[in-house]
Amino acid sequence: MRVLVFDKHFSRKFAINGALVRNGFIRIINQVLCLHKGPILKFHLYIPNISLDIFQEIDQWMLVLSRNGVKELILNNLNRRYELPSHVFSCQELTNLELHKCFFKPPLEFDGFLNLEDLYLENVNFGAKLCGTQISLPQLKALSIQSCTNVYNFNIKATKLQKDFVRGERMNLARVLSNLPEIKALFIDVNSLKFLCAENVPKWLPDPVCSLKHLGFRKFQFGDLDQLDGALCLLRNSPTITQLLVIHLEEEPQADVGPASNLLEAPNCLGCTLTQLQRVLITCFEGSRPELLFIKLLLAHSPSLENCYIIPSGSSDVQKRLDIARVLMLFPRSSPKAKIIYLNVHYP
Repeated sequence: MRVLVFDKHFSRKFAINGALVRNGFIRIINQVLCLHKGPILKFHLYIPNISLDIFQEIDQWMLVLSRNGVKELILNNLNRRYELPSHVFSCQELTNLELHKCFFKPPLEFDGFLNLEDLYLENVNFGAKLCGTQISLPQLKALSIQSCTNVYNFNIKATKLQKDFVRGERMNLARVLSNLPEIKALFIDVNSLKFLCAENVPKWLPDPVCSLKHLGFRKFQFGDLDQLDGALCLLRNSPTITQLLVIHLEEEPQADVGPASNLLEAPNCLGCTLTQLQRVLITCFEGSRPELLFIKLLLAHSPSLENCYIIPSGSSDVQKRLDIARVLMLFPRSSPKAKIIYLNVHYP
């Protein structure tokens, strides 16, 4: 039997017969695993809320699984939070992993799950200390994180991710940045920015991000007031941005850009000087009023700016690009070295 399922229905069946006590629960599964021969491709374990002083036996079950090529592991824990033993992290054949109410603390030598395609985590604690180690999940396609804590410690690389659902621990821009005291580069897409700025974005964060050098926004829309608030907050709280500000734009949807324009035209909109900003790159430029006002704002508050590269949208015609260029050239600049370089090229 390559599939062993000790799920909720299994536990209920034995509870009806009065056998679901600590010794009965442990004894039954021990006997099954002791008599089992051959690989175990799927193991589903429901840990009921019974008196378990330690999880020593469950640790042993995980050791058995690591030696039998398990590909699908489901741990549904109703007991106190279970700390995954190192054996789980040696299960490199895993393609599906589902964890409920666990501590996720991989050993230092753990690089990642190389075959994992589906990862579901609920009420998982990733620990209170930043380890900085990146976990490689090269085949991961679906990720779901619900009601987990210390999620910012879960540093993963998953280039094939197609489905990402995160819900639970309340996160915002201030909290994320406070846990990244040495961050040097931050590239953030529109969905993540909107999620982190879902609450009211403060003008000033409790602590400035004094290590940040590179800041980028992907698929950014200036007409979206929430995104714009978040971007301005990052800019004014990142005094050491020096070399690169990359803003990828996508075509603006048909929406009222009036509020965004009003924000950018408001007195003291930015409220600071970007003293070290030297280089700006803006792609897929449409020439909307919020876009133009944003560039005007940067030019007025960046005394060290050297080059502002602007790459127009592929959908704009020659005349429109010429009109936009004329407007840009008239903007005043606080840096005597600032050059606006309007490139007629396609940027991927």
